[in-house]
Amino acid sequence: MTNTSLTARLGRCGCVAAATAGLMALGLSPASAHVTANATSTAAGGYTQVTFSVPTESDTASTTKIELDLPEDTPFASVRTQPVEGWTAEITEEKLATPVPAGAGQITEAASTIIWTADEEHAIDPGQFQTFTISVGPLPEEAGKQILLPVSQTYTDGRTVAWDQPATEGQEEPERPAPSVTITEAQAGGHGAAHEATAAAEDTTTGGTGPLVWVGLMAGLLGLAAGVTALIRTRHRG
Repeated sequence: MTNTSLTARLGRCGCVAAATAGLMALGLSPASAHVTANATSTAAGGYTQVTFSVPTESDTASTTKIELDLPEDTPFASVRTQPVEGWTAEITEEKLATPVPAGAGQITEAASTIIWTADEEHAIDPGQFQTFTISVGPLPEEAGKQILLPVSQTYTDGRTVAWDQPATEGQEEPERPAPSVTITEAQAGGHGAAHEATAAAEDTTTGGTGPLVWVGLMAGLLGLAAGVTALIRTRHRG
């Protein structure tokens, strides 16, 4: 081996060692991969979209099912799922033992679990990850409250991994931390504005009938009426 090749190899080893040391200093390992949740908004009383990132940690098995447990003490009045190619989503609802106040009304029945199941061609293989997005609301009114969203991950070898351990600030992260969302102060403009913005976004992606759709429809009808009137006047003059 030439001196140049040896120097290059040592340099590469040094880079890998430095990267590994950096990850370990942050409390991570090169192979670590947690199920995480990221929300578009966490404002108290508002609506949000939460995206779960689910990696496959196994080197030999693929992920075929994901089960999400929704909060019971602060249930969501509205829960929707975004389609994922090759996966079916099933929402299970349960009647609450005690109705929970929500806005001007009460919630007596709410979604308790969401289960995503993959077909034979869309399992999450080793070294891959998939994202699952839900739209929920309204969020609790208490700023600073942490909402746990435990996830169970099932593999083709029959093994199930539960990501359900709560993390405590200032303490070492648990081995299987539960995804979570922390509520922040309400945004200026009120909860209604946040709700309308989310509803408009959902109408755009799911084909719902929102305010903009009605405005466009009315504009089209008015244009059609004007055209018919002009045609009638033209024929009358003729």
